Amino acid sequence: MLTKSKIRKGDTVQVLAGKDKGKRGEVVRILPKKEAVIVSGVNIVKKAMKKRSQQDQGGIAEVEAPLNISNVGIVCKKCGRPVKIGYKIDGDKKVRCCRKCGEVL
Repeated sequence: MLTKSKIRKGDTVQVLAGKDKGKRGEVVRILPKKEAVIVSGVNIVKKAMKKRSQQDQGGIAEVEAPLNISNVGIVCKKCGRPVKIGYKIDGDKKVRCCRKCGEVL
């Protein structure tokens, strides 16, 4: 199922559940078909990489794995904690805002 996410690339998010609970990072990539996000420095897994060319280094590499979008919450700059996202009309634009303090995200 493809749903429109309220979280976008470049947002600062905090992990709400899982092995990296409490860690913060920036959203690097969104995977809408899987309903997942890749966050920098979070959910690091070891992956065996095959040697592709003569100069390429093979071996075990650490890569960021996707997290389910429901397990992360966007961090409000004013509140400093993960919050729910609301929308409000600012002039002729629809903008995302914090539900607690009303700050535009």
